[in-house]
Order: sequence, then C-alpha cells, then structure tokens
Amino acid sequence: MHETSQEATALADLPVSQTPEVDFVRIRIAGDSGDGIQLTGSRLAESAARFGNDIATFPDFPADIRAPSGTIYGVSAYSLNIGETEVLTFGDVSDALVALNPAALKKYIGELKIGGLLIIDSSSFTERALEKAGYAADPRADGTLSDFRLLPIDITELTTAALRESGVSTKDAKRCKNMWTLGLIHWLFEREIDGVESWLKDKFANKPEIAEANLLALRAGHMYGEVAELPAEISRYHIAPAPLRSGEYRTINGNEAMAYGLYAGATLADLDAFYGSYPITPASPLLHTFAKLKELGALSFQAEDEIAAIGSAIGASYAGHLGITGSSGPGIALKTEALGLAVATELPLIVVNVQRGGPSTGLPTKTEQSDLFQAVFGRNGDTPIPVIAASHPGDCFDVAVEAVKIATKHMTPIFILSDGYIANAAAPWRLPDLGEGDYAPFPVTKATDPDGFLPFKHDPETLARPWAVPGTPGLMHRIGGLEREEGRGNISYDGDNHQRMTEIRAAKLDAIARDLPPQTVDSGGTSGKLALVGWGSSWGPIRVATRRAILKGKPVSHVHLRHIWPLPPNLKALLEGFDEIVVPEMNNGQLATLLRAELGRPVPGVSCVKGRPFLVREITDIINDVIGG
Repeated sequence: MHETSQEATALADLPVSQTPEVDFVRIRIAGDSGDGIQLTGSRLAESAARFGNDIATFPDFPADIRAPSGTIYGVSAYSLNIGETEVLTFGDVSDALVALNPAALKKYIGELKIGGLLIIDSSSFTERALEKAGYAADPRADGTLSDFRLLPIDITELTTAALRESGVSTKDAKRCKNMWTLGLIHWLFEREIDGVESWLKDKFANKPEIAEANLLALRAGHMYGEVAELPAEISRYHIAPAPLRSGEYRTINGNEAMAYGLYAGATLADLDAFYGSYPITPASPLLHTFAKLKELGALSFQAEDEIAAIGSAIGASYAGHLGITGSSGPGIALKTEALGLAVATELPLIVVNVQRGGPSTGLPTKTEQSDLFQAVFGRNGDTPIPVIAASHPGDCFDVAVEAVKIATKHMTPIFILSDGYIANAAAPWRLPDLGEGDYAPFPVTKATDPDGFLPFKHDPETLARPWAVPGTPGLMHRIGGLEREEGRGNISYDGDNHQRMTEIRAAKLDAIARDLPPQTVDSGGTSGKLALVGWGSSWGPIRVATRRAILKGKPVSHVHLRHIWPLPPNLKALLEGFDEIVVPEMNNGQLATLLRAELGRPVPGVSCVKGRPFLVREITDIINDVIGG
C-alpha cells in the first residue's frame, strides 16, 4: 500500500499482538433491531477511543426497516475489538457476548470462544421468545451454554425498577435497557460513564425527561457491576491505552472520513464542493455528512433519482465547481450513461461507490467488494475511468484528497471504491495537518485567455483539456456526449478523428499511471515465497495474518493496492519477486482476473462473499496452504 499519510504511519507504529487474550478484547452486543444496539456499540467505541485504545468495529444490522421482532432475521449486532496493540479487525471470535434476547443468542453463540463471557437478559427468555428464535428447549437448562461463563441478569426488570420513579411509562423505561447494558459494560471494561452522560445530555437537550431516564438507566447498570456479588469467574477487563503517536484523535467511520476528505480536497484545490446524491444503503451517510458541512461552504443536493444526482454533479463541474456523487452498486448502474458523458466532456467528477452485496439489490446492509469490474469496465464504448480504493476508515480521507488531485489535474471522472464495512466501521483517526506535506494546497487553474483557446486541446503531459467555465469572456464552446473534433470540440462523425480521440482518452490513463507513486509492500520483504495481494477493506485481516506469520519466520508478504486502474507501473516487476501470488477478495475473483490479464501469470483468488469481511484465520489458512504450517 502507498503509505504516505499520517494515519498509516500511526498504525505502523503499533506493535503486533502476540498475546491476544491480554492485548485486546472482542465484545459483541446483540439484540432486536429496536433495542438500540448500534447506539450502544458506538457509545462504547467512543469511550474506548477516548481512553486511548486502538479499536475496530463491525456494525451488523438487518436490511428490513423493521424486521420481525424476536426472530434471527431481526437481530442487530455491534462488534468491537478494544486493544492496547494494533487492532485492525473486529476479531474472529468474541471474548464476550451480550445477548438481549434468545434470537441474538442463537445467531451469535457459535462465534463466542470457549470460556468466553456470556451475558443474557433473562427477562427476555420467555417461552414465546424461545420458540420464535428456533429453540426447542431453553438453552439455559439443557447444557447448551455450559462451555461459557454465563451471567444471566434480569436486565429489563432491573431497568424498569431503576426508572420506576422517573415518570416515564413502562414502555419507555424498557427502551432504556440498552443504556443499562452500556453502564454494565463500561464497568466491565473499567471505564467511567462521564462521556456517555455528556452525550446523553446533549442528545436529548430538548427532551429532559428522556435524558434523565437514560441517565438513570446508565448509572444503574454501572452501579450494578459495583455492588452486585458477581460470581468469582466474572472478572473485569483491563486494556491499557495503545501507544498511538502523539496528536489529536477522534473516532471516525469511513463515510465520515470520505466526506471530510472530499471537502478538504476541494478546499485544497480552491474549489467549492458540490455533492449530488440519492439515498441508498450504505452510501446515504455521505449525504448526511455533507449536509452538515453547509456552514463551511459545502453544497449538497438530494436528487429525485440516481440519474438526476449524477447529472447535477456533472453540471456543477461544468460550472466550475467540484462535482461529486455517491451511491452503491445498483445506483452506480443507473449512473452509467452519465458517466460516459463525463468521460466525453472531460470534466472532473468524483464518483464514490460504497459497495454492498449483489447482484441487483442483493444484500443491502452487508458488505462486499463485487463492483470492481463495474468501476473499471462497466460502460458502453471505450470509456476509461481511473479507479482507486480505500482500505480502512481513516484511509478514506486520504483517498478522497488524492481523487480530487487526479480528477482536477487530468480533467477526468474518477471512481473511489469503498464498501459497507469501511463505511460503517469506526477507528481512531489522527487529525491531519492541512496545508503541509500530502495536504499542501493544489489550486486549480481555469482557462481565462481567449487567445489560442481550443476547448479540447490537451496538455502534452497530463492530457487534460482546459477547464473553461461558462460565461468566461471569449471562451464560448460546445460540450456534450457526441464525439468531438480533436482540439476544437465541434461535433464530428469522422472515423479518423474518432480513432484519435479514443486513443487520447486511453492515453489519459497512461498519464495518470506515470504520476502514481511506486507500489510498495505493506508487510514483509520485497521477495519471497508468497505475496498476498489485496485491495479495499481486506487490508486489516491480511495485514494481521501476514504480520503474525512473519513473526513465525514465514516468507510471506502483503501487497495492498490503492490504485486499481491504472495499476502502478512497477507492480509487475515487484510481484516478479514472489514465487506465488494469491488475491483474497470479497467477490468471485475480480482483481485476480484483472491481474492475470495484466501480469501474464497465474494469480489464484480466494473468495469471501458471506456479507462480512475476511477473518484473520481465513487468511492464515491461505498462508498455511501455500507455505505450510
């Protein structure tokens, strides 16, 4: 991976865990989709990050707006890995599971390690609830849970008891059980609840009775841990702060980082950012975040459909702003014709694809990396568009800034590939020093001089055409989707001209490739027995598995691609130093197919399309299959 950002450096400084049971703890909170699980998990992640831990999260929720209550289909979960060493995945297995109903227990008990802590809400284990979850018998009584440290608590009853004098209804009191649970978990992790209290007061500033009810529940759960005579085997977790680089940090998810990076990139280019979008899971939070940047000058527009969204973004670029649009796979399919228009008009345009499971509407809330072919090839005609991919939440910021640089320097649309895991996962992020290093300003120069102006005269180095904003005196010109006469831009149906224009559009990618930094090795040596080549959110599990294998003396390296199309010019020479190349990716072998074509050698792929990221042990199995062990 091309690591020049402060974020990557900070990650590289963290030691590799050799004693997972001591260095980090993996907890999963699960319950019904109406139980406030995502809020509970995100508040716990925020507390861990404030304490100074390295964290990795994995929100997992149903696609239905209101899935059937009490069923496995309706279970919502939030996994959190809290560590004092490098933490890049949510964990293969959980050390602790909090199950607020039988369905949550049924769905996730298989991913709790033997001897792990299991907290259940006994109040929810009714005969009807057990039946809806698919249990023939109560698992508390038939030995099913004997391999775990079971802590049954009447969470619902204790919550309603704590709020009996608060004045809220019994129904509203029960809805506060997630805060009671959060208080107990904070006690288990030796964390104070001050930060959550402040958040609740701000969140419900206009509803003081709701704020007070949640505060009472939170404090009651924390106090329960203090005063209850818990079994001797129920011990607290002590996770020290991680040795992160000095600086100011915040917790950030990929969608937030992407929006901030695009706004920062536009600012560094001295352009106004315009984001035109239509709501779609899991890309919608990009629009939400952009809307919050209104006071800083960012423009956002919720269009009536995907076609209007990209059309508005192209129009913004035509008018001299930075046009940005975002969607997921199904929405990108609808934008395809307009993408061809952006290529034909040679306007800068940022297109973010937050990938999800497919095909068609597929798995709306589950992650996948299956839109690589769509980004690289998915248009009519020879329509080359550069493609870059983010590898973790903080990397989204740097990828977004780089995308703005490429789009404006070469006057081209560009794809940024993210995915549902990166978009929703949270991690610590060191705030960058804008104006320095990789974040130095790169103001765009627009055409103003009418002398010798030709709208499609290409710069010999960058292959960019002049960016002539409508209304500039003397720069009137035609623009559209029909083929252009080379240089002048008049409509042309001449075959020889079309040949030249097609070659120019292809050569633009060659110019972009010449600008790319050399591909480097993320972990391991520059030669050896095996290179694991990844892209996107597979970075975390590949990095962890590779670094652990290296500590055991295995000749394996990890090469991670940010630049998907064009590929880095030195990639072929770099990979020639390895006997074997394997590509783990969350699709059915798309990058592997691309590399076979470009490298001219066997490149097997390993597929994971289960709606979740790779597990570390799955990458370890790949290494062991090739190298042995």
